[in-house]
Amino acid sequence: MKVILTQDIPSLGKKTEAVEVKPGYARNYLIPQGLALPATESSLKQLQIKIKKDELRISKKKQEAEELGKKLNEVSCTATVQAGEDDKLYGSVSIPDIVKLLDEQGVNIDKNKIILDEPIKALGVYNIPIRLHPEVEATIKLWVVRQ
Repeated sequence: MKVILTQDIPSLGKKTEAVEVKPGYARNYLIPQGLALPATESSLKQLQIKIKKDELRISKKKQEAEELGKKLNEVSCTATVQAGEDDKLYGSVSIPDIVKLLDEQGVNIDKNKIILDEPIKALGVYNIPIRLHPEVEATIKLWVVRQ
Protein backbone atom coordinates (compact mmCIF):
# COMPACT_ATOMS: atom_id res chain seq x y z
CA MET A 1 0.00 0.00 0.00
CA LYS A 2 1.35 3.41 -0.89
CA VAL A 3 1.21 6.14 1.78
CA ILE A 4 2.46 9.71 2.14
CA LEU A 5 4.36 10.37 5.36
CA THR A 6 3.23 13.36 7.43
CA GLN A 7 6.28 13.18 9.74
CA ASP A 8 9.86 11.98 9.53
CA ILE A 9 10.05 8.28 10.42
CA PRO A 10 13.65 6.99 10.64
CA SER A 11 12.90 3.49 9.38
CA LEU A 12 10.66 4.62 6.49
CA GLY A 13 11.52 8.06 5.17
CA LYS A 14 11.13 11.81 5.40
CA LYS A 15 8.06 14.00 5.67
CA THR A 16 6.01 14.29 2.41
CA GLU A 17 7.70 11.22 0.91
CA ALA A 18 5.54 8.56 -0.73
CA VAL A 19 6.56 5.10 0.47
CA GLU A 20 5.30 1.57 -0.05
CA VAL A 21 4.38 -0.31 3.17
CA LYS A 22 2.39 -3.41 4.02
CA PRO A 23 -1.36 -2.74 4.10
CA GLY A 24 -1.79 -3.84 7.72
CA TYR A 25 1.01 -1.56 8.93
CA ALA A 26 -0.56 1.39 7.14
CA ARG A 27 -4.17 0.68 8.24
CA ASN A 28 -3.43 -0.31 11.82
CA TYR A 29 -0.55 1.96 12.79
CA LEU A 30 0.57 4.72 10.42
CA ILE A 31 -2.79 6.17 9.44
CA PRO A 32 -4.51 6.02 12.90
CA GLN A 33 -1.42 7.59 14.55
CA GLY A 34 -1.47 10.43 12.01
CA LEU A 35 1.98 9.48 10.72
CA ALA A 36 0.81 8.90 7.16
CA LEU A 37 -2.05 9.48 4.74
CA PRO A 38 -3.22 7.17 1.93
CA ALA A 39 -1.48 8.19 -1.30
CA THR A 40 -4.31 9.89 -3.15
CA GLU A 41 -4.49 13.26 -4.91
CA SER A 42 -6.75 14.77 -2.25
CA SER A 43 -4.52 13.64 0.62
CA LEU A 44 -1.46 15.06 -1.14
CA LYS A 45 -3.17 18.44 -1.51
CA GLN A 46 -4.29 18.27 2.13
CA LEU A 47 -0.71 17.55 3.22
CA GLN A 48 0.70 20.44 1.15
CA ILE A 49 -1.76 22.83 2.82
CA LYS A 50 -0.77 21.54 6.25
CA ILE A 51 2.93 21.96 5.45
CA LYS A 52 2.42 25.56 4.32
CA LYS A 53 0.52 26.36 7.52
CA ASP A 54 3.25 24.79 9.65
CA GLU A 55 5.98 26.71 7.82
CA LEU A 56 4.08 29.97 8.28
CA ARG A 57 3.57 29.29 11.99
CA ILE A 58 7.25 28.42 12.49
CA SER A 59 8.48 31.49 10.62
CA LYS A 60 6.14 33.71 12.67
CA LYS A 61 7.47 32.24 15.94
CA LYS A 62 11.04 32.71 14.75
CA GLN A 63 10.35 36.34 13.85
CA GLU A 64 8.83 36.98 17.30
CA ALA A 65 11.86 35.34 18.93
CA GLU A 66 14.23 37.52 16.90
CA GLU A 67 12.40 40.68 18.00
CA LEU A 68 12.54 39.59 21.65
CA GLY A 69 16.21 38.68 21.19
CA LYS A 70 17.05 42.21 20.03
CA LYS A 71 15.34 43.57 23.14
CA LEU A 72 17.10 41.09 25.44
CA ASN A 73 20.56 41.82 24.02
CA GLU A 74 20.28 45.31 25.51
CA VAL A 75 19.06 44.14 28.95
CA SER A 76 21.40 44.42 31.92
CA CYS A 77 20.41 43.06 35.35
CA THR A 78 22.04 43.59 38.72
CA ALA A 79 21.90 40.99 41.48
CA THR A 80 22.92 42.29 44.90
CA VAL A 81 24.06 39.48 47.15
CA GLN A 82 26.03 38.93 50.32
CA ALA A 83 29.63 37.93 49.76
CA GLY A 84 32.65 37.08 51.83
CA GLU A 85 36.08 38.71 51.86
CA ASP A 86 37.33 36.66 48.89
CA ASP A 87 34.40 37.71 46.64
CA LYS A 88 32.67 34.35 46.99
CA LEU A 89 28.93 34.44 47.53
CA TYR A 90 27.32 33.05 50.66
CA GLY A 91 24.65 31.58 48.44
CA SER A 92 24.43 31.57 44.65
CA VAL A 93 22.61 33.23 41.78
CA SER A 94 20.61 30.61 39.88
CA ILE A 95 18.07 30.50 37.08
CA PRO A 96 15.02 31.37 39.25
CA ASP A 97 16.89 34.45 40.51
CA ILE A 98 17.62 35.52 36.93
CA VAL A 99 13.96 35.02 35.95
CA LYS A 100 12.91 37.21 38.90
CA LEU A 101 15.39 39.94 37.90
CA LEU A 102 14.08 39.88 34.33
CA ASP A 103 10.47 40.05 35.56
CA GLU A 104 11.36 43.19 37.52
CA GLN A 105 12.49 44.76 34.25
CA GLY A 106 9.27 43.78 32.50
CA VAL A 107 10.68 40.87 30.49
CA ASN A 108 8.84 37.58 30.94
CA ILE A 109 11.06 34.60 30.06
CA ASP A 110 10.45 30.92 30.68
CA LYS A 111 13.08 29.49 33.02
CA ASN A 112 13.75 26.58 30.65
CA LYS A 113 15.08 28.99 28.02
CA ILE A 114 17.90 30.30 30.20
CA ILE A 115 21.15 28.41 29.66
CA LEU A 116 23.22 28.32 32.84
CA ASP A 117 25.54 25.37 33.33
CA GLU A 118 25.93 25.92 37.07
CA PRO A 119 24.81 28.55 39.57
CA ILE A 120 26.95 31.69 39.84
CA LYS A 121 28.99 31.68 43.05
CA ALA A 122 31.31 34.70 42.67
CA LEU A 123 31.02 38.44 42.15
CA GLY A 124 31.49 39.75 38.64
CA VAL A 125 29.88 40.40 35.29
CA TYR A 126 28.38 37.44 33.41
CA ASN A 127 26.90 37.02 29.95
CA ILE A 128 23.89 34.73 30.28
CA PRO A 129 22.66 33.07 27.05
CA ILE A 130 18.93 32.63 26.50
CA ARG A 131 17.66 30.27 23.78
CA LEU A 132 14.41 31.77 22.52
CA HIS A 133 14.05 29.50 19.48
CA PRO A 134 16.16 26.64 18.11
CA GLU A 135 17.75 29.16 15.71
CA VAL A 136 17.63 32.31 17.89
CA GLU A 137 19.76 32.97 20.94
CA ALA A 138 20.07 36.20 22.94
CA THR A 139 22.49 37.23 25.68
CA ILE A 140 21.82 39.33 28.76
CA LYS A 141 24.43 40.92 30.96
CA LEU A 142 24.22 40.03 34.66
CA TRP A 143 26.11 42.07 37.24
CA VAL A 144 26.62 40.26 40.54
CA VAL A 145 27.59 42.86 43.16
CA ARG A 146 28.13 42.95 46.90
CA GLN A 147 25.22 44.10 49.06
